[in-house]
Amino acid sequence: MAKESKKLIANNKKAFHDYFIEEKYEAGISLAGTEVKSLRMGKCSIKEAFIRIEQGEVYVYKMHISPYEKGNLFNKDPLRVRKLLLHKREIRKLMGQIAQKGYTIVPLNVYFKGSIVKVEIGLAKGKKLYDKRQDIAKKDQRREAERKFKVQNL
Repeated sequence: MAKESKKLIANNKKAFHDYFIEEKYEAGISLAGTEVKSLRMGKCSIKEAFIRIEQGEVYVYKMHISPYEKGNLFNKDPLRVRKLLLHKREIRKLMGQIAQKGYTIVPLNVYFKGSIVKVEIGLAKGKKLYDKRQDIAKKDQRREAERKFKVQNL
């Protein structure tokens, strides 16, 4: 089987800034037809989105998919709660890990894998303010080193 192409629809850069991502999972998502058409046009935002597990099922909240222009009465609420599709063992593993203090689940990317919409979710641990400062300092140092290297090689 040939490697299926991945077409990124939306990513959540803020998640990498606010959390340490420990594990990543790929989940399917339950969508209506007009929502898929809207995603094909790239109209999706997961900046404020978060994930909860309720009665053994995983749901994503505040994931904004803009209504499809030609969808009229078939359009759904842009911020409706959507079910994520994961294996039972993955859900049980996530439930055990988020029971620990400081862990949460956040959506990282929404993309097409072939013709199927997938959501990459991450088990995340919140960063403290000093952790964020350290990350920013490391990025600045790396950027400065790259700049010096570039100037030397000209």
